[in-house]
Amino acid sequence: MSDAKHHSRFESRAGRGGGRPVLWRVLVGLALALAGAVQAVALSDAEVNDLYSEGKRFFREANALAETQPEAAREVFAKAALRFERIAGEGGIRNGRLYYNIGNCYFRMDDLGRAIVNYRRAEQYIANDPNLRQNLDYARRKRLDRIDVPERTRVLQTLLFFHYDLGQRTRAAAFAAAFAALWLLLTVRLLWRSAALSWLAGICAVVSLLLLGSLGVEWRHLRTVRPGVVVATTATARKGDGMSFEPAFTEPLHAGTEFRLLEDRGEWLEVALDDGRTCWLPSKDTERVR
Repeated sequence: MSDAKHHSRFESRAGRGGGRPVLWRVLVGLALALAGAVQAVALSDAEVNDLYSEGKRFFREANALAETQPEAAREVFAKAALRFERIAGEGGIRNGRLYYNIGNCYFRMDDLGRAIVNYRRAEQYIANDPNLRQNLDYARRKRLDRIDVPERTRVLQTLLFFHYDLGQRTRAAAFAAAFAALWLLLTVRLLWRSAALSWLAGICAVVSLLLLGSLGVEWRHLRTVRPGVVVATTATARKGDGMSFEPAFTEPLHAGTEFRLLEDRGEWLEVALDDGRTCWLPSKDTERVR
């Protein structure tokens, strides 16, 4: 087939779909413009370092004022929190230490809701950090709402302590060690028959399965469960998604109460509390962990 025929067919296709190349160029242009805007908004490394240094300086200043001038200290803690939050928001940086610092700022400002939600965010990265666990537990004890978990949940938390008490990295390392030990024992057992080796291999197999199951459950949990925290001082839980519905409980919920998101309808969220009760909350009164 000649080059002329190839050229003729190309021209006829362009004529029938002439709008497509133009539309494609417009879409590409919009995408590039959006990418440029995002890059323009993102903070540089120098700006991130400056904000972090300022945040630490404000936090130290607020600590020094806390005993003698609590109101002034609260304002300075707010300045520190603002710097750290800009790093997370505008800088796009997500790490446990940053969220831990934000949580500490809000805790010192007596804002339990935002303290707990940021400690929970930090928990996703540094779950085994003893200071984080201590601060989160202490903040939870200061909440006004006392929502008891069901007896069945408490029993599971006791039996499956490794799932609830050990961080993801620790369980992953323990699984790798137990799995490697299992194969080593099975290999040795081929050369040396021993009941003790069989028992040890069985124990390693059980431990490996439990840890693998724990990691699998957490992987599913992270993708299906959407945790959140009440950050308003008080939030009236209702039986439906509107102010016209009756309150779900006799008393409002308070800052720091945690929940699982069931449904998001924009201005209203259907949530489940730790004791299994469900209700609707205004979105503005809450923040999500993830």
